[in-house]
Amino acid sequence: MKNLIVKDLHVSVEDRTILNGVDLTVNEGEVHALMGPNGNGKSTLLAAIMGDPSYRVDSGSITYGEKDILSMPVNERSKEGIFLGMQYPQEIPGITNSDFLRAAMNVRREKPVSLFEFIKQMEKTINDLEMSSDLAHRFLNEGFSGGEKKRNEIVQLEMLKPSLAMLDEIDSGLDVDAIKIVADALNKTAQENNMAMIIVSHYERFLELMKPQFTHVLVNGKIDLSGGPDLYDRIDKQGYDWIYSELNIEPEKQEEKTQTRVSIGTCAVKDTMKGNIG
Repeated sequence: MKNLIVKDLHVSVEDRTILNGVDLTVNEGEVHALMGPNGNGKSTLLAAIMGDPSYRVDSGSITYGEKDILSMPVNERSKEGIFLGMQYPQEIPGITNSDFLRAAMNVRREKPVSLFEFIKQMEKTINDLEMSSDLAHRFLNEGFSGGEKKRNEIVQLEMLKPSLAMLDEIDSGLDVDAIKIVADALNKTAQENNMAMIIVSHYERFLELMKPQFTHVLVNGKIDLSGGPDLYDRIDKQGYDWIYSELNIEPEKQEEKTQTRVSIGTCAVKDTMKGNIG
């Protein structure tokens, strides 16, 4: 089984400590909600798991499928099946969605995907996400609205079929209908591929659609409280003040660096894109 195990993780950014000993286990097929006030380390945790080089792991360990992924660059973690749906997807002029995705798929396969199979799968995925039929020929995220960029992240996820998907506020910028479309696509892909998920979200509606079995609250760089669906429901109704009171902790507002610079697909295919994509 491919399980994610994070132990006593300490992470800093530009000499400022953000994570102060995070412990987290995500088993195959499980859905975990990661919550907490802004600036307390949620995006930092996902970035550290993905391997963003701007985040320094000072101590602790991260294993995935019993492999030490801290020793792996981003592209190798991607090939292991880890995917990060970004809070701020980047625009990449000059590279079409189809070229990008076909290259990303090919670096994960022993035999390149056939053009017929790729076109068939991409057309289905575009229909699933109810996106424009010309998506394949548009440059990656260039000129996309915020909601289109978020749905395009899910297009990538559905095409690549990771074993662990980390979604950093993927629901922000989506309207009510788009949230339902994205949730339906995610649930279907997760069920078909026994995919695990870590979801960062502030919206109860999205979490209700995703139905996480586990909820974790990250405060001051540590997971101070874990529970089930009732926990995110209580947070939605009461906020976080009751947690500070019950756990007798003082909130320490941090300026979390949340904008991941590169997508996992970009790193995984950077060498391929320099050569012949065919």
